[in-house]
Amino acid sequence: MNCEICGKPMEGKPIRTKIDGSVLEVCKECSKFGRVQKDTALERKFTSRNKKAKKQNQNKPQGSRGNIQRRPREEAIDELAEDYSSIIRKARESRGWTREELGAKIYEKVSVINRIESGKMEPDLKLAKKFEKTLNIALIEKYDAMDLESFKSSASGPNTLGSVVKIKRK
Repeated sequence: MNCEICGKPMEGKPIRTKIDGSVLEVCKECSKFGRVQKDTALERKFTSRNKKAKKQNQNKPQGSRGNIQRRPREEAIDELAEDYSSIIRKARESRGWTREELGAKIYEKVSVINRIESGKMEPDLKLAKKFEKTLNIALIEKYDAMDLESFKSSASGPNTLGSVVKIKRK
């Protein structure tokens, strides 16, 4: 088995470590990047249930409904423009509107507009669409699903988290 961070083959049992909210099975060297998880009785019970369910699914014939293979979706992802705060502020100022007037037009509080224009708050997609429609600007950008092969490191072997993400050392 390979480490899910660095991709190196692990000797012995992998160490379950919680790193930024995700529990990963990593080598001893990479376990220092997070908090090592202890094996609980509840987790053992859950794992044994999953093993039983897998065995039952393996015994089903191939044509059964329980064994449907799904293709991953390759849809465009909506993301907010990086400089959304300056885009909104410049569009509002070019129309000669105050923050109060803009707030009245899109039915939002002035404090929300202040926080968005200062960059302290990111508008959700619904609010961003209100800004786009009212100010006639483009805030939402569409991105295609990321192709993992373009980010694959030069090292051979399976893709790991470490081949995609750069780890900051303290």
